[in-house]
Amino acid sequence: MSTSTSGTSVPSPKAGSPSNWNLPNILTSLRILFVPVFAWLVLSQQWWWAFGLFVVLMATDKLDGDIARARGLITDFGKIADPIADKALMITALVCLNIASTLPVWITVIIVVRELGITLWRIRMLRRGKVVPANKGGKLKTVLQTLGVALYLCPLPAWMDPVTFVVMLVAVAFTVVTGIQYLLDARKVNA
Repeated sequence: MSTSTSGTSVPSPKAGSPSNWNLPNILTSLRILFVPVFAWLVLSQQWWWAFGLFVVLMATDKLDGDIARARGLITDFGKIADPIADKALMITALVCLNIASTLPVWITVIIVVRELGITLWRIRMLRRGKVVPANKGGKLKTVLQTLGVALYLCPLPAWMDPVTFVVMLVAVAFTVVTGIQYLLDARKVNA
């Protein structure tokens, strides 16, 4: 414990571990704080603003991870908050697009069940002392989901609707396949 300038005790960070007050964690926190703003933009059908904010928020997801790894600023807070920010943004985007756009609800259901299911499973594995890192398929799944959502947000001409839908179908397929792959990999580890 250390003493702050006001004379109260403040927990000291672990020796050698970075402070939670760092740029990657601030970017992650801002991403979480801007999710309601993003939802409002989608629901009010301010498509260009929603698209722009979505692009910025997804870029900060990449940026905060790159900075954390490059500068050795990986924290327990970041390990927890970053996936929460990712899921909150993606689930909010999908649900809001169900309401304000033509995105079919069944796509959202499949993606949300997979995302929350795998997240809960990873938490369970973490409690057993086993870290389940994102695999390359999972990263490609995220890219495809991001592209699919971005296409739905971007006010494109009507002739692009089939292309947008196909991209989202590919994202759903990768979402399901990578979810199954995580579970198969886990069985190998636990066997």
